[in-house]
Amino acid sequence: MFLSAWIAETGEALEQLPSASPAPQRFEPGVIGQMFGTGPGTGGNAMSDMFVAAIYAARVDLLITTPYFVPDQAIMRAVCAAPRRGVTTTIVFPARNNSWLVGSVCRSAYADLLASRFAVYEYPLGLLHTKSITIDGEVALVGSANMDRRSLQLNFENNLLISDRETTTAIRKRQSSYLAVSRPVEPEAVRAWTFRARLAQNTVGMMSPVL
Repeated sequence: MFLSAWIAETGEALEQLPSASPAPQRFEPGVIGQMFGTGPGTGGNAMSDMFVAAIYAARVDLLITTPYFVPDQAIMRAVCAAPRRGVTTTIVFPARNNSWLVGSVCRSAYADLLASRFAVYEYPLGLLHTKSITIDGEVALVGSANMDRRSLQLNFENNLLISDRETTTAIRKRQSSYLAVSRPVEPEAVRAWTFRARLAQNTVGMMSPVL
């Protein structure tokens, strides 16, 4: 995966490197992981499908951190369905986004998330850039992909799916440190937003497929 990106970017002929390195003769038991990459030339909707599969796999607990939340319909259905089937679901966004447009689209989804009994938090200490999902204390998904249309369909992204309790616990500990200083978003506060603010957010939200 690294070589394919490097060759495409630099034009260097490094195709011989994989054959120059001996393949491992055996693998030690331990963490199960799957690295995968997507880009504009990748067929299908691999990144969106992986997010959706990970969210639907949750049975007890689901915690998500992401700086940019401009989901496609499949991801939005998945995240809203999780709390309805009894999963404790939490998502942490940055309180201040480095893109006003993306921040507005993200906030346009708050009402639907809260109506689905999703716990929404905002992280106040700068731009929270961690893209992570932990599931039932057993599985984690981390990487470069945001839950936005650019990551799902346009950008070159790499993510790692991990099935290991110890590793997932370490990632969840980092997520919990963000959550500990974050502020909950209350439904009453969202309902109190001015008409002008909601109009701006929803208008920008209609542009989400091109953001």
